[in-house]
Amino acid sequence: MCDRAAVLSELNGALDARVMFIGEAPGRKGADRTHVPFSGDQSGRNFDRFLQSIELRRDQIFVTSAALCNPRSASGANRRPSAGEIRNCSDFLRRTIELVQPAMIVTLGTVALEALKLIHYHEFSLRGDAATVRKWNGRLLIPLYHPSPQVLITSRGEQQQLRDYRVVARAIARL
Repeated sequence: MCDRAAVLSELNGALDARVMFIGEAPGRKGADRTHVPFSGDQSGRNFDRFLQSIELRRDQIFVTSAALCNPRSASGANRRPSAGEIRNCSDFLRRTIELVQPAMIVTLGTVALEALKLIHYHEFSLRGDAATVRKWNGRLLIPLYHPSPQVLITSRGEQQQLRDYRVVARAIARL
């Protein structure tokens, strides 16, 4: 295993994972600090809780982000990655997918779903395709809402997110 693969495996999960989760970008209070996607902040705790609800462990999956850096506003708060930042990281995301070769990709939020368009075009939207199993680039794709506290309050409540993760569990059982 090359050094790059060893580092990816240690921080992000299993290199032979059947399921890859893709988030937006490292959060300043979480992954930007810990270097582990979805860890160290409330989004990470929510993500872990949702995984546990379907008896899925981090060592069974691979987790990465559409953008590799933490985009911040002028005030220092997290901000949505720009189209340019996503484009700059798209080759790394493509190569990561090629390295892991997951049978299923689960996107967490609109940014992650849109980032996949740069790798292989699709017409899916989070609003229209959330928690729906789709075919994308020779794999299954399930778009989910991001596990951030803001999303849980404004867009997709906890109970609905738990139901969404059960869709993931059923799809994994059929792999």
